[in-house]
Amino acid sequence: QVFTFNRVEIRVQPSVKVKNGSPLSIICHADISKNTDFQLKHNFTIFKNGKLVFMTVSDKEDARYEIPVAKSSDTGDYECTVKADGKLSFSNSTYVWVAGMTKPILTADKKEVLEGEVVKLRCELPEEVPPLEFFFRKIKTNSAPKEKRVPEQNQNFSEVEYYIEEGDNILQFDCFGKRQVRSGWESSPHSNKTLVTVKEPFIKPTLITGPSSNVTEGDQIEFECSTVVAQMRDIEIILQKNRTILNSVRDKKFLKYSTVATQEDSGEYLCKVEQGAVSKTTKLNVFVSELFPKPTLSASMTKLDESKDLILGCNINGFRRANFSIVRKSSRGDILLKNSRVLAMKVNVNDTGSYTCKAEVKGIVKESKPVRINVYAPVSKPTLSVVSGSPEVVLGKPLQLICHSVMGTPPITFTFYKGDEVKKNVTNDTYAMFLDEDIGLNDNGGYKCDARNNHSSGVKTSNILNVTVIVPIRDASLGSVPYGEVEVGSDTAFLCSVKEGSWPIDFKFFKKTDHEVLLHEVREYSDRTIWHKKTMKRKDTGTYYCMASNRASTDVRSHPITISVILAAWQKGVIAAFVLTAIAGAGAVILWWFLRKKKKAKGPSMEMSGSALAPNLTSEKLTRQPSDGNYYSGSGYIEDNENHMKSTDESKGPDLESAEVDYTEVEVSTLDPHR
Repeated sequence: QVFTFNRVEIRVQPSVKVKNGSPLSIICHADISKNTDFQLKHNFTIFKNGKLVFMTVSDKEDARYEIPVAKSSDTGDYECTVKADGKLSFSNSTYVWVAGMTKPILTADKKEVLEGEVVKLRCELPEEVPPLEFFFRKIKTNSAPKEKRVPEQNQNFSEVEYYIEEGDNILQFDCFGKRQVRSGWESSPHSNKTLVTVKEPFIKPTLITGPSSNVTEGDQIEFECSTVVAQMRDIEIILQKNRTILNSVRDKKFLKYSTVATQEDSGEYLCKVEQGAVSKTTKLNVFVSELFPKPTLSASMTKLDESKDLILGCNINGFRRANFSIVRKSSRGDILLKNSRVLAMKVNVNDTGSYTCKAEVKGIVKESKPVRINVYAPVSKPTLSVVSGSPEVVLGKPLQLICHSVMGTPPITFTFYKGDEVKKNVTNDTYAMFLDEDIGLNDNGGYKCDARNNHSSGVKTSNILNVTVIVPIRDASLGSVPYGEVEVGSDTAFLCSVKEGSWPIDFKFFKKTDHEVLLHEVREYSDRTIWHKKTMKRKDTGTYYCMASNRASTDVRSHPITISVILAAWQKGVIAAFVLTAIAGAGAVILWWFLRKKKKAKGPSMEMSGSALAPNLTSEKLTRQPSDGNYYSGSGYIEDNENHMKSTDESKGPDLESAEVDYTEVEVSTLDPHR
């Protein structure tokens, strides 16, 4: 019994796309070839979206998974496997779409609500499987529905809450659902409509004014705001004008507010009734007629000198029966000057300020626009000075001047002059600054300034300020006499000079060591100075430089020079004598050594003749040694040796007899008698 799987496939009846509610058959078919006609048991397994949905065992080559009423949840990818006698074969995947969704069911927790309350809705798709999206709609007469979207990943129902607003009288709610399919989104039919009746907790308030709708300044005006309340609990009535709360009451059905009307009371008034989250308002426009216009304040002068007369007058156009007063404005409040229409006064600088007049009729007080009065004291003669304090400026540096008037009512206008040329105009309170950045070598004076204000006395001029221009030091140099080499004990003159620079000049002389050593300093009203250094010593050898500075506050350093202190001529002679003496002594020692060596070379006869004198020579030589054993006189030794050589060998001839020997004392080590 031999068989083989040719093919396994999924077949769908009536088609891969059916309507919701229609019957649906998923068929797993196995195409098998056999060598003989024999019975074969087949194990069929059908999967949807990878999950097992049907299993059966049959000797037929087909297995049917029947769905009598197809739902949208039956949409998916179907595949099957067939197992027979240890062999297994798979089908390809087939997508089946059950088009259309079932109608959702909508329920509300209340059928009747008050404004400000909340109604809870539940929308359910019992035959659908998540994920789903639910859409709730609030339908109001003569307005577009308000929609809320709620996605649900794990359940086939959703719940929302709707706030009942003012004006929501009769409301209808419905819902529908959506699910995502391979071709996009699919929507369900809309649910049943649920009706909710809305009741008002209180009616819209009423706002009226009295005693008359025609209101004039000075009249008593009364506002009354009222409402009808279903439940007297946590209710509040508020009266507003331009966002300002005028009055309010709680747990009452009406509110009253009265005041004396002024023209500023014209405008829109708002009565608001609040209970919980519910709020209702009523608006009312009120116009207050003018009783009399604002007064006008006039002044004989607005700018005047101190000690002059000032007259202030207050009047109302076409209206004279009023109580007038003239006041001066102050940060601490109004200062009453006089209860009258006219005020005459002799002014001083402290009277500068703003003035108004007030008029009062039937308890209504109106104030004029302020009038600014400026009283001027004359400026004093200004003082011109340099900001740094000293009337000096370094050539090429800016010069900052200040012009100051001790007295005078601001604003004061200051004018700066350089010579007869106007350089700058500045308006300030008591002083002004001027920066001159163009300083030349010949700018040694001619600065002045003027000061003036609105006083009739005119311009005051400062004294002329002379400014000294300081020329900075340039090119310092150092020299010496003698130059280069100086004998010990002699004097040296150092000359430090500059090419340019204003006097006085501070000169400083330094010697370079590991650190700078100041040797001499002096102030000169000249472009040079000489410093005499007495008695030069060997330690004065080194490098010297000088530094020059003036009021420009810049140190200028010269190039360094090198001084070598050498020995004087007589000192060189003494040293030469000592050196020659030392050389002569060394020559004597060498000669002695040479002669002795020659003597030893004479032979046995000379040794015999010398042996008789040797003890005497030795004893003589030892007796001549100093007692301390450190120094001895070489002349005695050389003399004995010479006599000894003459007695033993007179045949040496005239060369030896005529030899001249120089003698000197030398320092040698102690002799060893045994040698």
